[in-house]
Amino acid sequence: MNFKAHTLEELEAKRSRLSSRLGLAGFDGFVDRIVTPVATRSGPGGNFKPIPTISDFARRVERAAGQSTNIELFAREQRLGGNGPIMAHALLTGGMKVRYIGAIGVPEVHPVFKDLALKTEAFSLANPGATDALEFNDGKLMLNSTSTLEDVTYDAIIRVIGEGKFFDLFSRLHVISLVNWTMIPSMTDIWNALLDKVLPNLPSRDQRTFLFDLADPEKRSDSDLKSALLTIKRFQSHGKTILGLNLKEAKSVARVLGIREEEPNEDGLKRLATKIRQELSLGVVAIHPRDCAACATREDAWYVPGPYTETPATTTGAGDHFNAGFTIGQTVNMSPLASLTMGVCFSGYMVRNSRSPSLNDIDSFLRNWQD
Repeated sequence: MNFKAHTLEELEAKRSRLSSRLGLAGFDGFVDRIVTPVATRSGPGGNFKPIPTISDFARRVERAAGQSTNIELFAREQRLGGNGPIMAHALLTGGMKVRYIGAIGVPEVHPVFKDLALKTEAFSLANPGATDALEFNDGKLMLNSTSTLEDVTYDAIIRVIGEGKFFDLFSRLHVISLVNWTMIPSMTDIWNALLDKVLPNLPSRDQRTFLFDLADPEKRSDSDLKSALLTIKRFQSHGKTILGLNLKEAKSVARVLGIREEEPNEDGLKRLATKIRQELSLGVVAIHPRDCAACATREDAWYVPGPYTETPATTTGAGDHFNAGFTIGQTVNMSPLASLTMGVCFSGYMVRNSRSPSLNDIDSFLRNWQD
């Protein structure tokens, strides 16, 4: 049985379990402006030729050195952003009950988060950051303003929610997604507070899953990154702990852990996921380049190709959708292979359709996936 047929079989058998699962996502929030850099314009509106790749964009910028230049950013849409809100929305659309805590607007929730806030009974800690997402055929550049995320702290969580109410919420969770470490200065402190003040005081739960996403740690120091990874390691004592990494993030993590870089092919990705998992003693490490994904557990390592497209409708949020699909699979006890397939299908569907999929969408996507 191939991985697609295997996943369809597991999805049919286990999808009903999802309605009983409660998830939490946090703690960031961004207002994303999705833009296309213009190469040459031939008329108003969408009458232009875009700059196709990041390499082309870099050459355009480089030519301006010692002079100056003007690059038009054609705004396609404004929407909710941030790893937490995007993943929360994907989990919701996939069928999980979700609560949200994060930077989505004070004293009023920003309009782009209104629907998410209503559906997740959200608590807002601060105003959102802002992102211009420059999308290209070979990737994206995220230009961020993050100063408002300095207000996202454990003290803010307790002040807004109340300690008793927060502890009660945490005690009922099956899935806890703690994402965007890079852009939240106090995130490691929040994690340590959860480990020291919250989790030891909660009743044990047979099924509790933690999902961590670092969100491109390039701008953080190696010492900060290593401290964050060692803090993530401590969560394994309180539930299955998943570290989700894109290829660039996996290379950064490997470097600070002293792990040799591997080739980004099937065997190399499986070895890299295995070494990172072993070094941190985590339940699962998943690595998701643009065109495939691999993961390692205590038992073994797995790999699936992705439904890659050279003409995505959007790429912003692709990694968050992988995390959502993979986490849904793990939460309903799908196999690692099927969970990987769920992850690449959630991501593949979103980049083609610019929206999050339902499980029915994933079923149809799998049945129509052409090799």
